[in-house]
Amino acid sequence: MQESSNTRSNRPIRTQNSSYNKDSNNKKNSNAERHIVNRDITAREVRVIGTDGEQLGILKTVDALKIASDANLDLVVVAAQADPPVCKIIDLGKLKYKEQKKAAEIRKKSAVQETKELRIRYNTDVHDLETKIKNALKFLGEGDKARFSMRFKGREAMYANLGNELFDQIITRLEEFAQVDERTKLIGQKMLLTFAPKHMSKKK
Repeated sequence: MQESSNTRSNRPIRTQNSSYNKDSNNKKNSNAERHIVNRDITAREVRVIGTDGEQLGILKTVDALKIASDANLDLVVVAAQADPPVCKIIDLGKLKYKEQKKAAEIRKKSAVQETKELRIRYNTDVHDLETKIKNALKFLGEGDKARFSMRFKGREAMYANLGNELFDQIITRLEEFAQVDERTKLIGQKMLLTFAPKHMSKKK
């Protein structure tokens, strides 16, 4: 394709593997979606979508490349299986940034949340309780749930009221940072109190 010095931009035509775009191969972008762009496009004709979503129709690839280059943008294949392939005139760098941001959000949402258990007794001393609360704050800060498990042995079930009072104290200590996700009454020999990070609460 011949280029006119009067109409062509000085901006190099990028390809997916060009040195101009070599940073796309680093570890940060290793999982980014691969695109067929600019001179990597082998079809002789393409259906073109403009920058604002307008349909420019079927054009010769060389003409579509010129339009993209004159706008200082890239010609990117968005539907390779179509006949002819569908391309969009867009900034490849911005497109990759959006894709990476979206992928990061998906990974964040799909991250497995764990429930970390902390075992206490109805008569746990102050020092041990402080340690358990600090650990709970650490787990909550990492995005996990913290579950206090209180077990009663034999006739200790008669002290369930003391266990509930201790649970109330823990709720007061953590209410600024967490919300109660679950609280069970004495079932068998165990009571449970589970906290979730406060930022996980659904905003209405």
